[in-house]
Amino acid sequence: MCKSGFMQEKIRAFSTNNFVLFISIVILISIFSSARVEAQGNLLITPRRVVFEGQKRTQDLNLANTGIDTAKYNVSIMEYRMREDGSFEEITTPDAGQNFADKNLRFFPRTVTLAPNEAQVVKMQVTKADQLSPGEYRSHIYFRAVPKQTALGTEEVKKDSTAIGVKLIPIFGITIPVIIRVGESTMKVRLSDVKLEIVNDTIPLLQFAFNRTGNMSVYGDILVEHISPTTVITQVGTVRGIAVYTPNSTRRFQMELNNKAKVDYRSGNLKITFTSQSDTKTEKYAEAVLPLH
Repeated sequence: MCKSGFMQEKIRAFSTNNFVLFISIVILISIFSSARVEAQGNLLITPRRVVFEGQKRTQDLNLANTGIDTAKYNVSIMEYRMREDGSFEEITTPDAGQNFADKNLRFFPRTVTLAPNEAQVVKMQVTKADQLSPGEYRSHIYFRAVPKQTALGTEEVKKDSTAIGVKLIPIFGITIPVIIRVGESTMKVRLSDVKLEIVNDTIPLLQFAFNRTGNMSVYGDILVEHISPTTVITQVGTVRGIAVYTPNSTRRFQMELNNKAKVDYRSGNLKITFTSQSDTKTEKYAEAVLPLH
């Protein structure tokens, strides 16, 4: 498809009946599929991350307004670095070993207005991918809610003209990582520094670190199992959708384990498995075993 044809393609909007169908599909996807849903405020977005690799050049982002009021969103690109604890910090220039994807991304529309129970598509396209060097390129698409404006001629009556009033208007936004991958991946990951702490003698808190090497990021799910001295296996914790982005080599992570499971966290072993997300066959990225005493 040519660029002009892509950008001029009519953006699809759904009727109320199709909105209900869309929400039903989204719920099923979030339960049974690796494609996840991002939601904040009354805005629902799927998928929650976009990866362009191989011959893939386009992606639809499905937006839905689940609220009771019409909402407007500005769509833009933002850049972030991931800290070692997994939080994000906005930046304007890439760190050493980090590549932005913004110069090779196109999206339309850049403003979305959704009535209650209305859904719409934002279309994304990769451009000039053949000119990119092997590696990974990442930017984040940002959906920023536009606050409602007070109509002209409308003025709030002040009870005390000598008082200074400050009105805080919360503005929320959602960011979706968009990744372009070029060439073969050399990514490897291992788990280290595994330890278990029982907080207040009741809450089992598992801590460990991801150690990533190679030219691309890693994204997957954590499964924690307790293996008793008699080899009884009990699932005691899961976390879906954990990323370690380039250029980071380390991400430190902690999670609470199930304290209602009938397991003894002072005997046996804990097995931590980090796997890819897939609707078919998952790939094991890394595994670690912690002996308990």
